[in-house]
Amino acid sequence: MALTESTMVPLGMGCPDFTLPGVDGQLWSRNDFHRPALLVVVMCNHCPYVQAVDDRLNSLATAYAGNCAVVAINANDAETYPDDSFKAMRARAKAKGYVFPYLWDEEQTVAHALGAVCTPDFFLYDGHRKLVYHGRLDDNWKDAAHVTRQDLKEAIERVLAGEDPPEVQHPSMGCSIKWKAGS
Repeated sequence: MALTESTMVPLGMGCPDFTLPGVDGQLWSRNDFHRPALLVVVMCNHCPYVQAVDDRLNSLATAYAGNCAVVAINANDAETYPDDSFKAMRARAKAKGYVFPYLWDEEQTVAHALGAVCTPDFFLYDGHRKLVYHGRLDDNWKDAAHVTRQDLKEAIERVLAGEDPPEVQHPSMGCSIKWKAGS
C-alpha cells in the first residue's frame, strides 16, 4: 500500500452534480442533500486508512446529522479490487452501520470531477455547495485515542457558524484511488 496525499483543489469550486446508486437501493444526487453543509468522502472498503477512520466518520455524521449531510463515494476499480465491489460495499455498510449513504461511482466520473486522488479524501461544501475545506479528518489516522486535533470537525463548525474556513488545511492521506485502465 503506497501512501498518497490528497492534492489541493481550488477552494470555492462548486460541488459537481452527480446521480449515483447507493447501497440502500436508491439513486442519490447532489440535490438530495438539504443541509447547511455537505461532506463528500471518497472512500472504499479495502483501504487500511479508511478502515482506521470509518468509525470516526460514522460518529461525525451522527453528531452533525441535522446540519451537515455526509455522503461517501467509492470509485475504485472493482474488477482489479473485488473487495470494493458494489456487493462488498453493501456488506461493509451493513456491518459498520453507516448512517450516511454509500454510493458507487463505477464510471469514476465523480471522483475525477472532485479532483480526488486518495481514500479517504474529504470535501466539505457550504450551503451554496462551494468547497470550503479539503483536508484530513484529524491528526492521527491510525489511532483515535491519540488524536489531538480534529481538523474536519473544526471546519464543519466554522461553516455552520458562517465563519471562513481554516486557512491551513493539511492534506488527507491514504491509498491511491484504483483507477480503471485509461481513466
